[in-house]
Amino acid sequence: MSRRSFLSDNLYDYIVEHSAPPDPLLERLREETTEATGQWAGMQISRDQGKLMQILARAVGARRTLEVGTFTGYSALVVAQALPADGKVVACDVSEEWTAIGRKYWEEAGVADRIDLRISPATKTLDELIDAGQSGAFDMMFIDADKTGYDNYYERGLVLLRPGGLVLIDNVLWGGSVTDPDKTDESTTALKALNDKIRDDGRVMAVMLGIGDGLTVALKL
Repeated sequence: MSRRSFLSDNLYDYIVEHSAPPDPLLERLREETTEATGQWAGMQISRDQGKLMQILARAVGARRTLEVGTFTGYSALVVAQALPADGKVVACDVSEEWTAIGRKYWEEAGVADRIDLRISPATKTLDELIDAGQSGAFDMMFIDADKTGYDNYYERGLVLLRPGGLVLIDNVLWGGSVTDPDKTDESTTALKALNDKIRDDGRVMAVMLGIGDGLTVALKL
């Protein structure tokens, strides 16, 4: 999510100015997403988060990655750009309409062949990959979909990731709601439970970052 809940505009602008320059193609995708999706545009990840994901993908030498929640394709595109020519992003989403926006930019960027978009419930796609013998075959996973499903995606991701692979989980601060005991809606409750679970999970080494709306980065041990 692109919402910047925890930094002033001045500080955020400073961060952007001292990071790698924006990609014009990605900027056009951001603009079209804002125009086409209106109130839902905030579901798009922030520029700095996208750059971090590219750096992490390259740092772990990622060749095969997973994504749960593609929206208009920004996150899939930034990761695909960081992969080698024979790399692959398996992207899970349920919306033909919104992912169609991203397809145009994937083509223009020359990475459409690196993105395997599956329009289907993510748990079904992930289970199919496991059943097909793909356990331990992926290098990185990004989760940014329905919050009540996060735990299911996380567990399947740990099966599909290799040791040393990364799982990135978006919106873990949920606008600060995770610290509010009075917030008991399903999404907030699910995020609170998962955050506690990952903190205590001996299968991973994790850090929670105050980037965007909160991003957890967990290394599979």
